[in-house]
Amino acid sequence: MKILITGGGGFLGDRLARALLARPTLAGREVTKVVLTDIAPPRADLLADPRVEGRTGALLTQTDALRDEAFDGVFHLASAVSGECEADFDLGLRSNLDSTRALLDAIRANVNAGGQAPRLVFSSSVAVFGPDPAVPLPKVVADDTLPAPQTSYGMHKLVCEHLVADYTRKGYLDGRAARLMTVCVRPGKPNGAASSFFSGIIREPLAGVESICPVDENVSHPISSPTRTVEGLIRVYEASREEFNGRTALNLPALNVRVADMLAALEQVAGKAVRQLVRFERDERIAGIVANWPSGASAARAAKLGLLPHENFAEIIRQYIDDCSKAPNADQTLKGLAR
Repeated sequence: MKILITGGGGFLGDRLARALLARPTLAGREVTKVVLTDIAPPRADLLADPRVEGRTGALLTQTDALRDEAFDGVFHLASAVSGECEADFDLGLRSNLDSTRALLDAIRANVNAGGQAPRLVFSSSVAVFGPDPAVPLPKVVADDTLPAPQTSYGMHKLVCEHLVADYTRKGYLDGRAARLMTVCVRPGKPNGAASSFFSGIIREPLAGVESICPVDENVSHPISSPTRTVEGLIRVYEASREEFNGRTALNLPALNVRVADMLAALEQVAGKAVRQLVRFERDERIAGIVANWPSGASAARAAKLGLLPHENFAEIIRQYIDDCSKAPNADQTLKGLAR
């Protein structure tokens, strides 16, 4: 089977591609081709796999060509992140709404020309939830909590959820939207997401670098590890239409954790000196965005698919350390912590 991953050069796209290629089958079929599209090329070792093809460029510039190409499955991960969308309104519209609509229409054109409707997983976000005077935000948002996004990014994700549902209703694709929780710990440098500090307050101290936390230690948020997130995307893809239970989006599992709890887990795993590399310096812009996010989430529908969150945040930190310790030229301190 042939799979398309948009955002395939990014962190989650890379991990998802590797997970799919390592499996004997996906939904009972062998994966023979994985096409990765992104503004950045995939990593060289991934491209070395003869089953992988990389296509570099903005998704919006590639969708016309996709009208003549059939895919068995699509994972639509490509997106401008929250901070970028707030800073550049037009960028967010192009990268999130326009690109998604163009991708769905390319699929529709292929189906109308006689192709088979592919199965598609759209990576939505917990950012679809927010407080509104008419819709109070509960402490824990559930699958059936009414979304009221308070950022452009969250609004884009919600609109795309409904587009995927409607194209599914019309028979152009078999779509399902999964709301990702904040993924932590992300390796590499901070990105433009307002949530980037959730990874930064763990990643930087473990590397011996000071990190600034822009919000109060009592801020709580739903977190998921990269591994559980990828597992969730794959399970949502493999779910039958009946198992997925409708066309509305579902929440992926989350560990609801406070910043203070994250730092306590960091000290538990890596020691007090590492914990002390985090200092608090409030950033009103980021704090204002985060204040409109849910403090916790539940995932009843995902649980019925066998998907569960980690038991504690220390597990997530140890998973990050273990992943980093296996990488070439890994930091010796992280290798020591992995033992």
